[in-house]
Amino acid sequence: MERISKDQVRHVAHLARLSVTEEEVDTFTEQLDDIIEFAEQLNELDTDDVEPTTHVLDIHNVLRKDEKRPSLDREEALKNAPDQEDGQVKVPSVLE
Repeated sequence: MERISKDQVRHVAHLARLSVTEEEVDTFTEQLDDIIEFAEQLNELDTDDVEPTTHVLDIHNVLRKDEKRPSLDREEALKNAPDQEDGQVKVPSVLE
């Protein structure tokens, strides 16, 4: 049973701006049909008692709490800057 036609393969190739030969269309049609057949096997699984999930592992937010902490003062931070102007690091212009 064909799940994908040669015309559909040509259409997708056109959308992707790919130039394909008739031999490639035949090959891709067969390969995509095999892929779809393999994916359709998932429909045979009984998933009635399976809870929906977004990830296979139970992962929680691992970010630390946002807490105010001391940091370098401006002069200390700019001490190693190769060039500075008005309390900021000066970098070469990237715009023409």
